Amino acid sequence: MPVLVKHDSVESVPMGDGVNRQALITPETVGNDCIVLDRWTIDPGARAEIAVAGTDLAWFQLLEGEATLDGTAGQHDLSDANVVFLPPDFEGTLVSAGGAIVLYARVPDAERFDPGFGDSTLEFRCVDWRQEPALDSEHDARTRIYLVTPTLFGTKAVKGEMIIYSPGATASTHHHEGAEHFQYIISGSGTALLGEESLPMRAGDTLYNYEFELHNFINDGDENLVFVEYFVPAECRTVWVNPELVCTWSPTGKNIDGGEPSRNISAHAHGADVDA
Repeated sequence: MPVLVKHDSVESVPMGDGVNRQALITPETVGNDCIVLDRWTIDPGARAEIAVAGTDLAWFQLLEGEATLDGTAGQHDLSDANVVFLPPDFEGTLVSAGGAIVLYARVPDAERFDPGFGDSTLEFRCVDWRQEPALDSEHDARTRIYLVTPTLFGTKAVKGEMIIYSPGATASTHHHEGAEHFQYIISGSGTALLGEESLPMRAGDTLYNYEFELHNFINDGDENLVFVEYFVPAECRTVWVNPELVCTWSPTGKNIDGGEPSRNISAHAHGADVDA
């Protein structure tokens, strides 16, 4: 059964002066260490120290606020439009003048999920997802934006995307084989359909899905349901309960703001190989 974690029920513990951490996904909560997920709250002027082990990879995105990352890859000014990939051995400091909330994820011992991980030269990457191509679902009112892919970040250990459900939208029930994944609700609310059960979800909630778990979502609210989801490893097989409703994504030719996207992605079915 998937694990639902509500962030306001998770204890916030100090990880530095003015920086607090909520452990959303841990080996203790989900029974494995495929992904470790934290939610950081950085007070105005506080500094969050980051150090990635040589066997791991990590990434983070700002949920709220702005911050400056100063580290082994130079200095980068960040907003809530950025997803930042941190290669092994990265060290840096994240500082926010006005305060920020950060979703920070890590894959321990990443070579388990990408045999070429130890031989590759992974580099720091910062993606502005508002400039990435927006894709629309063929069968329903949903939009997808890729955040973390082998093409963008150079490793098959993880992939991630942002999904936007318009009010009333739902998708076809399915499960994944070969990967586990989580969804973090950024905004809005909805219902997660998990086999024969249903669970209400709202902004700040995290749902961890094991391999083979049937799942789907319904946006039964009156605003967009927006979540990010990340898979470990990146490659997996998606199996649909109704094969006629295989989720197919078509490029809009625009980014989420209606402008020219930073690159092009071809139409494809979810779970199929794609040069994203």
